[in-house]
Amino acid sequence: MPNPSPAVSRRTLVTAIGATAAAIAAAPAAHAAAPGSSPAPSAPGAPAPAGGAARTVTVPATRARSAAGRAAAGVRADFPIHYVGVSWDGPRRGAAIRLHHEGTGAGAWQPLAAGCAGGPDQPGGAAAAGTAAGATVLVPAGGAVGYDLRLPDGAANLRSSALDTTAGPARTAVISPTVPVTFCGVQYLSRAAWGADESKRFKNGVENSPAKYYPVQTLTVHHTDTPNADADPAATVRAIYEYHAITQDWGDIGYHFLIDEAGRIYEGRWSGDDGIPAHDINGNGVTAFHTAGFNSGNLGIALLGTLSGRQPTAKARRSLTLLLALLTRAHGLDPQAHVTFTNPVNGVTKPVDLISGHRDWLATDCPGGDFYATLPALRAEVAAV
Repeated sequence: MPNPSPAVSRRTLVTAIGATAAAIAAAPAAHAAAPGSSPAPSAPGAPAPAGGAARTVTVPATRARSAAGRAAAGVRADFPIHYVGVSWDGPRRGAAIRLHHEGTGAGAWQPLAAGCAGGPDQPGGAAAAGTAAGATVLVPAGGAVGYDLRLPDGAANLRSSALDTTAGPARTAVISPTVPVTFCGVQYLSRAAWGADESKRFKNGVENSPAKYYPVQTLTVHHTDTPNADADPAATVRAIYEYHAITQDWGDIGYHFLIDEAGRIYEGRWSGDDGIPAHDINGNGVTAFHTAGFNSGNLGIALLGTLSGRQPTAKARRSLTLLLALLTRAHGLDPQAHVTFTNPVNGVTKPVDLISGHRDWLATDCPGGDFYATLPALRAEVAAV
């Protein structure tokens, strides 16, 4: 089986990505949108962030009990809630949320899915055995003023975060223009462009998750399990960042790249100031938190939306193909290979396709059943570039 690829130099990385970008730009699209799917408008830039207020609320699962005996918790906010982040340990089935809106009161209970669970690498542990520890989910709240949570018996370590990513208090930080930047002919939205508040990477004045770099061995695709036809994908990226960095206490967003329905690519995990997203100056990949137990040397790309009952839009699929082709060629990897991944942090090994889905690593529905079924075709498309 192929060995992990050695680190590539910055010059090699830049040259390979530039050549691949040129080849893909000249090639026709290889995949059409599934029937019933509709690409989002392809505006070149992301909406300007108007705020980034958030409140993280920790509520022990034993604090209250519903009539059915399940763990329950209620949260009220003094700002419009646009997303609610929820995580817990233990059983994942039976959890629910009820949103409260001004003037209409409590809505109906909605089931909570397990979401796309990531997390840091640990020596051994449940994640190393291929199981996801508990659940983590991001729920659109539509400007709610509060919410109630109901968890199944046996749930513990409940954490929730009320997020306002569109109309919070004005920031004092300077935000760069929200137009894409170009790297070797490929456009992407930098962290500054989509409104990442870099102060969230720090805790008590110290970087919460210092960057660590390892040679890239594999690439993993996800879906964010957030709403489709998203009217403000940049706000959703900011919500995911807030949820991962603050609520989950990971210190940063868990993915290396994200792609919206219009095909815009967003820079994810901070990797330095050298202008190469997801890498250091030597071409090693920065460790993110998208596949707990298997993160180091594994680049994660997330498609915004829920792909359990639909395919990505044609533009999102095209950008994903482009990005995977850039990365595999830059690192000298065969997109159709089956490899043995070896985590350099804890020594855990796992046989896996070089381009895999999240569910190939952990017990999760991510990246959605419909999309996951097309991964063999995706690998072939990447190899054909």
